[in-house]
Amino acid sequence: QVQLVESGGGLVQPGGSLRLSCAASGRIFSINAMGWYRQAPGKQRELVAVISSGGSTTYAESVKGRFTISGDNAKKTLYLQMNSLEREDTAAYYCNAATKGFDYWGQGTQVTVSS
Repeated sequence: QVQLVESGGGLVQPGGSLRLSCAASGRIFSINAMGWYRQAPGKQRELVAVISSGGSTTYAESVKGRFTISGDNAKKTLYLQMNSLEREDTAAYYCNAATKGFDYWGQGTQVTVSS
C-alpha cells in the first residue's frame, strides 16, 4: 500500500501563492505517476497536474503557466506550487499515486481563494 498525506492548504487572496505538499510512504517503488486533483463544491473531481516517474508533466488548461508540479525523491514528497491564484481555484486538493493495480488518495487539503 501507499500512504499519502497532504499539507499546505489555506486561505489566500486572489493573486497570491501557495505550495501544497504530499508526503508519500509505503510501497513507493510501485508508483508509476503522481498527481494533484481538486474538487469544488457541487463539481466533479478534476485533474490539476500529473508527473510521471520519468518526470514528464501534464497540466489542466486552466492552471497552465500558473501551477508547477514537482517531486523530491529524497524527501518522498510531491509538490504543487500555485501562483496567481484565482477564486476559481478554490477547492479541496487531493494527492494521487497511480500504481499498476490501484490508485491511492490522500485525505485532501482545502484551498480557499478569497479577499
